[in-house]
Amino acid sequence: MSKQDITRLLGGWEGYRIGTIQRFEPGEKGDLAEVWIELMPLKRRRMKCSGCGRLVSTLHDISERWIRDLPVLDARTWLLVWRRRVSCPRCGPKLEELPWLGRYARVTKRLAQSVGRLCEVASIKHVARFFDLSWWTVKSIDKRYLAEKLGPVNLRNIEVIAMDEFAIQKGHRYATVIVEPRIKQVLWVGRGRSRESIRPFFRLLGKDGCKRLKAVAMDMNGAYEAEVKAHCPQAEIVYDLFHVVAKYGREVIDRVRRDEAKRVADDNAARTVIKGSRWLLLRNKANITRGEDRVRLYDLLDANRNLMIVYVLKEDLKQLWQYKYPKAAHRAWKNWHRRAMQSAIEPLRRFARRLKPYVPGILAHCRFGLHTSLLEGINNKIKVIKRMAYGFRDDEYFFLKIRAAFPGIPR
Repeated sequence: MSKQDITRLLGGWEGYRIGTIQRFEPGEKGDLAEVWIELMPLKRRRMKCSGCGRLVSTLHDISERWIRDLPVLDARTWLLVWRRRVSCPRCGPKLEELPWLGRYARVTKRLAQSVGRLCEVASIKHVARFFDLSWWTVKSIDKRYLAEKLGPVNLRNIEVIAMDEFAIQKGHRYATVIVEPRIKQVLWVGRGRSRESIRPFFRLLGKDGCKRLKAVAMDMNGAYEAEVKAHCPQAEIVYDLFHVVAKYGREVIDRVRRDEAKRVADDNAARTVIKGSRWLLLRNKANITRGEDRVRLYDLLDANRNLMIVYVLKEDLKQLWQYKYPKAAHRAWKNWHRRAMQSAIEPLRRFARRLKPYVPGILAHCRFGLHTSLLEGINNKIKVIKRMAYGFRDDEYFFLKIRAAFPGIPR
């Protein structure tokens, strides 16, 4: 078999021929076997300028460069490439453009693609160990691979979005993720949760895109709402069930449960039952499947009137998101609000008063059917990505990983 046959068999290095080949067994150059392949440029060949792409026949100079390639026959493979610079009339001295090697790359494009694909399912540490590369080299390759693969996000024809925050680091440091909920695509990720933090997204969206936006699903975040209204005054705000009910659990159920535990402080048995009922009261009724948990819940509600009221009103509050017609939903809200205000339970009355200004955003669910449950799933995936990398210090790379995890469903 000739060297040119070997070149074609290995996938080809266009514009080059094989010179010398050396193989070193394990122990000679390290723990793994190594193959060194010298690549010589073909003569009498017009070269392409890497600056402007025009064909050039004048050579400026030539230098050697060591390049890593995919392993050959289970041996770590190095290419000694005689790299040419052309004398381009337009650009001056420029490296020759090669289809299999980037301008300043120290690994071939096929090795970079293999590293990028493996990084989709494994941590940087394990990929680096597999290819015998440094952690920083793998991270740099994967970042460039993701940027080229994803490209700029397509914000045309976006009519609805959902936004939510997630913890990026300890110490109350947050970032914001914005998605198109219908196709499950992450559109933008940025550090922070203030108005200034999400403003770059609306700049990317542009004036026409802002005018096209019809609805935005979010939690009751005043900064998000103010920025949306500043750029997209016609867009309706849709408040999410998950966050409203979670707020109800913190501000009403937890408060009433603690107050009731203090009220029966002299009765140790009753106090212990009430204090240990937090998760039982906060869980969805449909998720309480064990018989003994249901018995405990019913016994608790039978024995304590205030806990029974706030628990029943929690379940009724969730029903507001089941209505399809705004008028019926509004009647249900007025009925819920009346019962809450007549309850004489101050944490519940206070919550009802605070919730009243947000009712239009709750009832908007009837028209758009949006929610941020997808964002809760994205947040869980983000936690997995952080654990795989033991934390990210490079925001740009971290946000590219998030976008890659949710590329969207083709329309």
